[in-house]
Amino acid sequence: MELSERNKFPEKNSFWKLRSKHGRDKIFSTPEVLLEAVGEYFETIDASPWHKNEAIKGGDKAGELVKLPTQTPYTIKGGLCHFLDIDYKTWLNYREDPKFKETIERIEDFVYNQKFVGATVGAFNANIIARDLGLVDKREVESESIGKGFFDMLKQKQTVKPETPGL
Repeated sequence: MELSERNKFPEKNSFWKLRSKHGRDKIFSTPEVLLEAVGEYFETIDASPWHKNEAIKGGDKAGELVKLPTQTPYTIKGGLCHFLDIDYKTWLNYREDPKFKETIERIEDFVYNQKFVGATVGAFNANIIARDLGLVDKREVESESIGKGFFDMLKQKQTVKPETPGL
């Protein structure tokens, strides 16, 4: 299918070089604008808690389920970026921008602290938050029994020098 002469670009087209800039503008022109939007995210999360079903433990209504509001942890990747309508890579680009660096660090510290304190006081699942924050206790176990069977290990442990009679 041939294009009509009217739809063809001239050969060696360089019109793109005449553009004053390449790419779109940043969504947030200043750190203050970003901080205001992040504040809206925090307010939205705090104003719309999740509810969990909890059974009443005693009294006439024991066993009945009630809905209890629960605090929701702030998140950067899934929550804040989604709220701001940016992807996580864009967030990382803002972090690298010297104009936004300090603001981004403060926001990330605030989110970290909210999760850490929430897990500490029992509002959030401590295991999940610890993994998310990179606080998992990692232990390396060295073993000489790697590649050996169970009975090989037992024989190794039972190797005892025979007693010498008369000593």
